[in-house]
Amino acid sequence: MSSLRDAAMNSKAWPFEEARRVLKRYEKKAPEKGYVLFETGYGPSGLPHIGTFGEVQRTTMIRRAFEIISDIPTRL
Repeated sequence: MSSLRDAAMNSKAWPFEEARRVLKRYEKKAPEKGYVLFETGYGPSGLPHIGTFGEVQRTTMIRRAFEIISDIPTRL
């Protein structure tokens, strides 16, 4: 394991904690489609706003953390 991956696996930062929770789902079997799909979306509040940006940013942070700790491909 690389030193970055080692650090990520031990990190207490919430994106890495969430990424480890996602990885735990695939410990025994990789996803049939060959990748993990991370989804985000717009709420019913109308036009995009700072909350929309925050939702997309949080999903992206978890996805990037997952890519560091796993070799399973991802899509957004």
